[in-house]
Amino acid sequence: MAQFQDVSKQSALHPKPAGLVLQYGTAGFRTNAKLLDHIMFRMGLLATLRSKKTNATIGVMVTASHNPEEDNGVKLVDPMGEMVTPTWEGYATQLANAEQEDVLAALKEIIEKEAINMSQEADVFIGKDTRSSSESLSKAVLDGVSALGGHNKDYGLVTTPQLHYMVRCQNTQGKYGEATVEGYYTKFCHAFIQLTKNASNCTDDQKHLSVDGANGIGALKVRELESHLKKELHISLFNDGSAGKLNHQCGADFVKVQQNPPTGMTVNSGERCCSFDGDADRIVYYYTDSEGHFHLLDGDKIATLISTFLKELLTQAGLDLEIAVVQTAYANGSSTNYLEETMKVIVRCTKTGVKHLHHAAQEFDIGVYFEANGHGTVLFSEAAQEKVQQLTEDSSGERKRAALLLQNTIDVINQTVGDAISDMLLIEAILAIKGMTIQQWDAMYEDLPSRQLKVKVSDRRVIDTADAERRAVSPAGLQEAIGALVRKYGRARSFVRPSGTEDVVRVYAEADTQESADALAHEVSLAVYRLAGGVGGEPKPLH
Repeated sequence: MAQFQDVSKQSALHPKPAGLVLQYGTAGFRTNAKLLDHIMFRMGLLATLRSKKTNATIGVMVTASHNPEEDNGVKLVDPMGEMVTPTWEGYATQLANAEQEDVLAALKEIIEKEAINMSQEADVFIGKDTRSSSESLSKAVLDGVSALGGHNKDYGLVTTPQLHYMVRCQNTQGKYGEATVEGYYTKFCHAFIQLTKNASNCTDDQKHLSVDGANGIGALKVRELESHLKKELHISLFNDGSAGKLNHQCGADFVKVQQNPPTGMTVNSGERCCSFDGDADRIVYYYTDSEGHFHLLDGDKIATLISTFLKELLTQAGLDLEIAVVQTAYANGSSTNYLEETMKVIVRCTKTGVKHLHHAAQEFDIGVYFEANGHGTVLFSEAAQEKVQQLTEDSSGERKRAALLLQNTIDVINQTVGDAISDMLLIEAILAIKGMTIQQWDAMYEDLPSRQLKVKVSDRRVIDTADAERRAVSPAGLQEAIGALVRKYGRARSFVRPSGTEDVVRVYAEADTQESADALAHEVSLAVYRLAGGVGGEPKPLH
């Protein structure tokens, strides 16, 4: 077929470096940008096949999120704006690692396995972040799409969540919104403005927010967003890409890991601040108190604020909908306790990785999910959305007000994926409506001190876990050793899990004091070292 001849010819222009093997994971492919040209071309091919298979538009996003500037990566977006299915993650890995002469065979194998009708039309949406390598790498994706005769729409510079949003809008014939960047701003900002009308006597100070754009695409998009906010939110933007390097000593990941404000940002005492990551799908909030202490409000605190607000609205609206918060084992024990004991909200724990949380959240009428790193969103079932819509039409007084608030809350949320911009608007609206300061939000519960460490091992596969990674099944004796250590400390827990990418075991511990959390993490690390084949010398105690 002429189609395949074109693939062969084009593929030769995007050669694979000899011996390179990459794995498609939760974050797609990610590595040094110099090694990715062939991957991008092949993901253009794969997205075209996926589009033919689903008879829907598929997205391809060129980004390496919170990684350093010299890296890049690529993620595929499925028809409803969600991450691509596990089977196709497997195809992505196979196609990416096929030697040059085997690309056609690998492609034909996928076509055969999936019984793809090659005469079916294909549509692919493409977006990219601000990295210098993104321009040429997105062109390689376009080459892959055109080699198989697919149609493409290149959105250029967009955040990852904006591309996810665009794909869903396209495949729902505009029911979710208009598949343009302008449509994105219009939908979310209109809902935000409608929500903040319910805020009582907000001063200009309360409407002010300092945003760290991580010197990335999020900064550009916040600038575009501002004109749609009609002065309902006053943003001071730092790390806007004009001077600093992408993700360098700034951004959500840096702030979360270092427990410090970003470089390049003025943080005044008590002022509300937030940081995006490089592709604007994560957000964390923070402030410094009058004594200069740093306070982080991470994904757990965000999930608690949102679920509390939603639960109150459901009660006011008299709606019997099941709301749940989905967490991972890394969620702080205080947040889990507060949600279960004080708020009486269902809490579900899943394995680490956004796709696991997203999937679990779909099982409820309303599923709030956030990883501790600030990546998360809220999912509303079709039935829940219909009930809310119905109530806005059939009720009056307090119930109608609550139903309209719920309606606008649904509209301010990007349900496709974690979205720093959409999450920011939701949080700001909730704080305004509840008349809450960031200090009052922070005081909902106090985080238990925690510590994370890692232990190098000769083979991470010797560690096997169960119960959403909270219990070690192998090697023999490890879980018993962890249990005995945990019992030595107050309000303590600890778990270990193998890294997904390197021969490292990650150790998490929390307890009633920082000293105890540090000691527990160190003692568990020693147990892992002894029982799981640690290498490179025993873990050193923390000072």
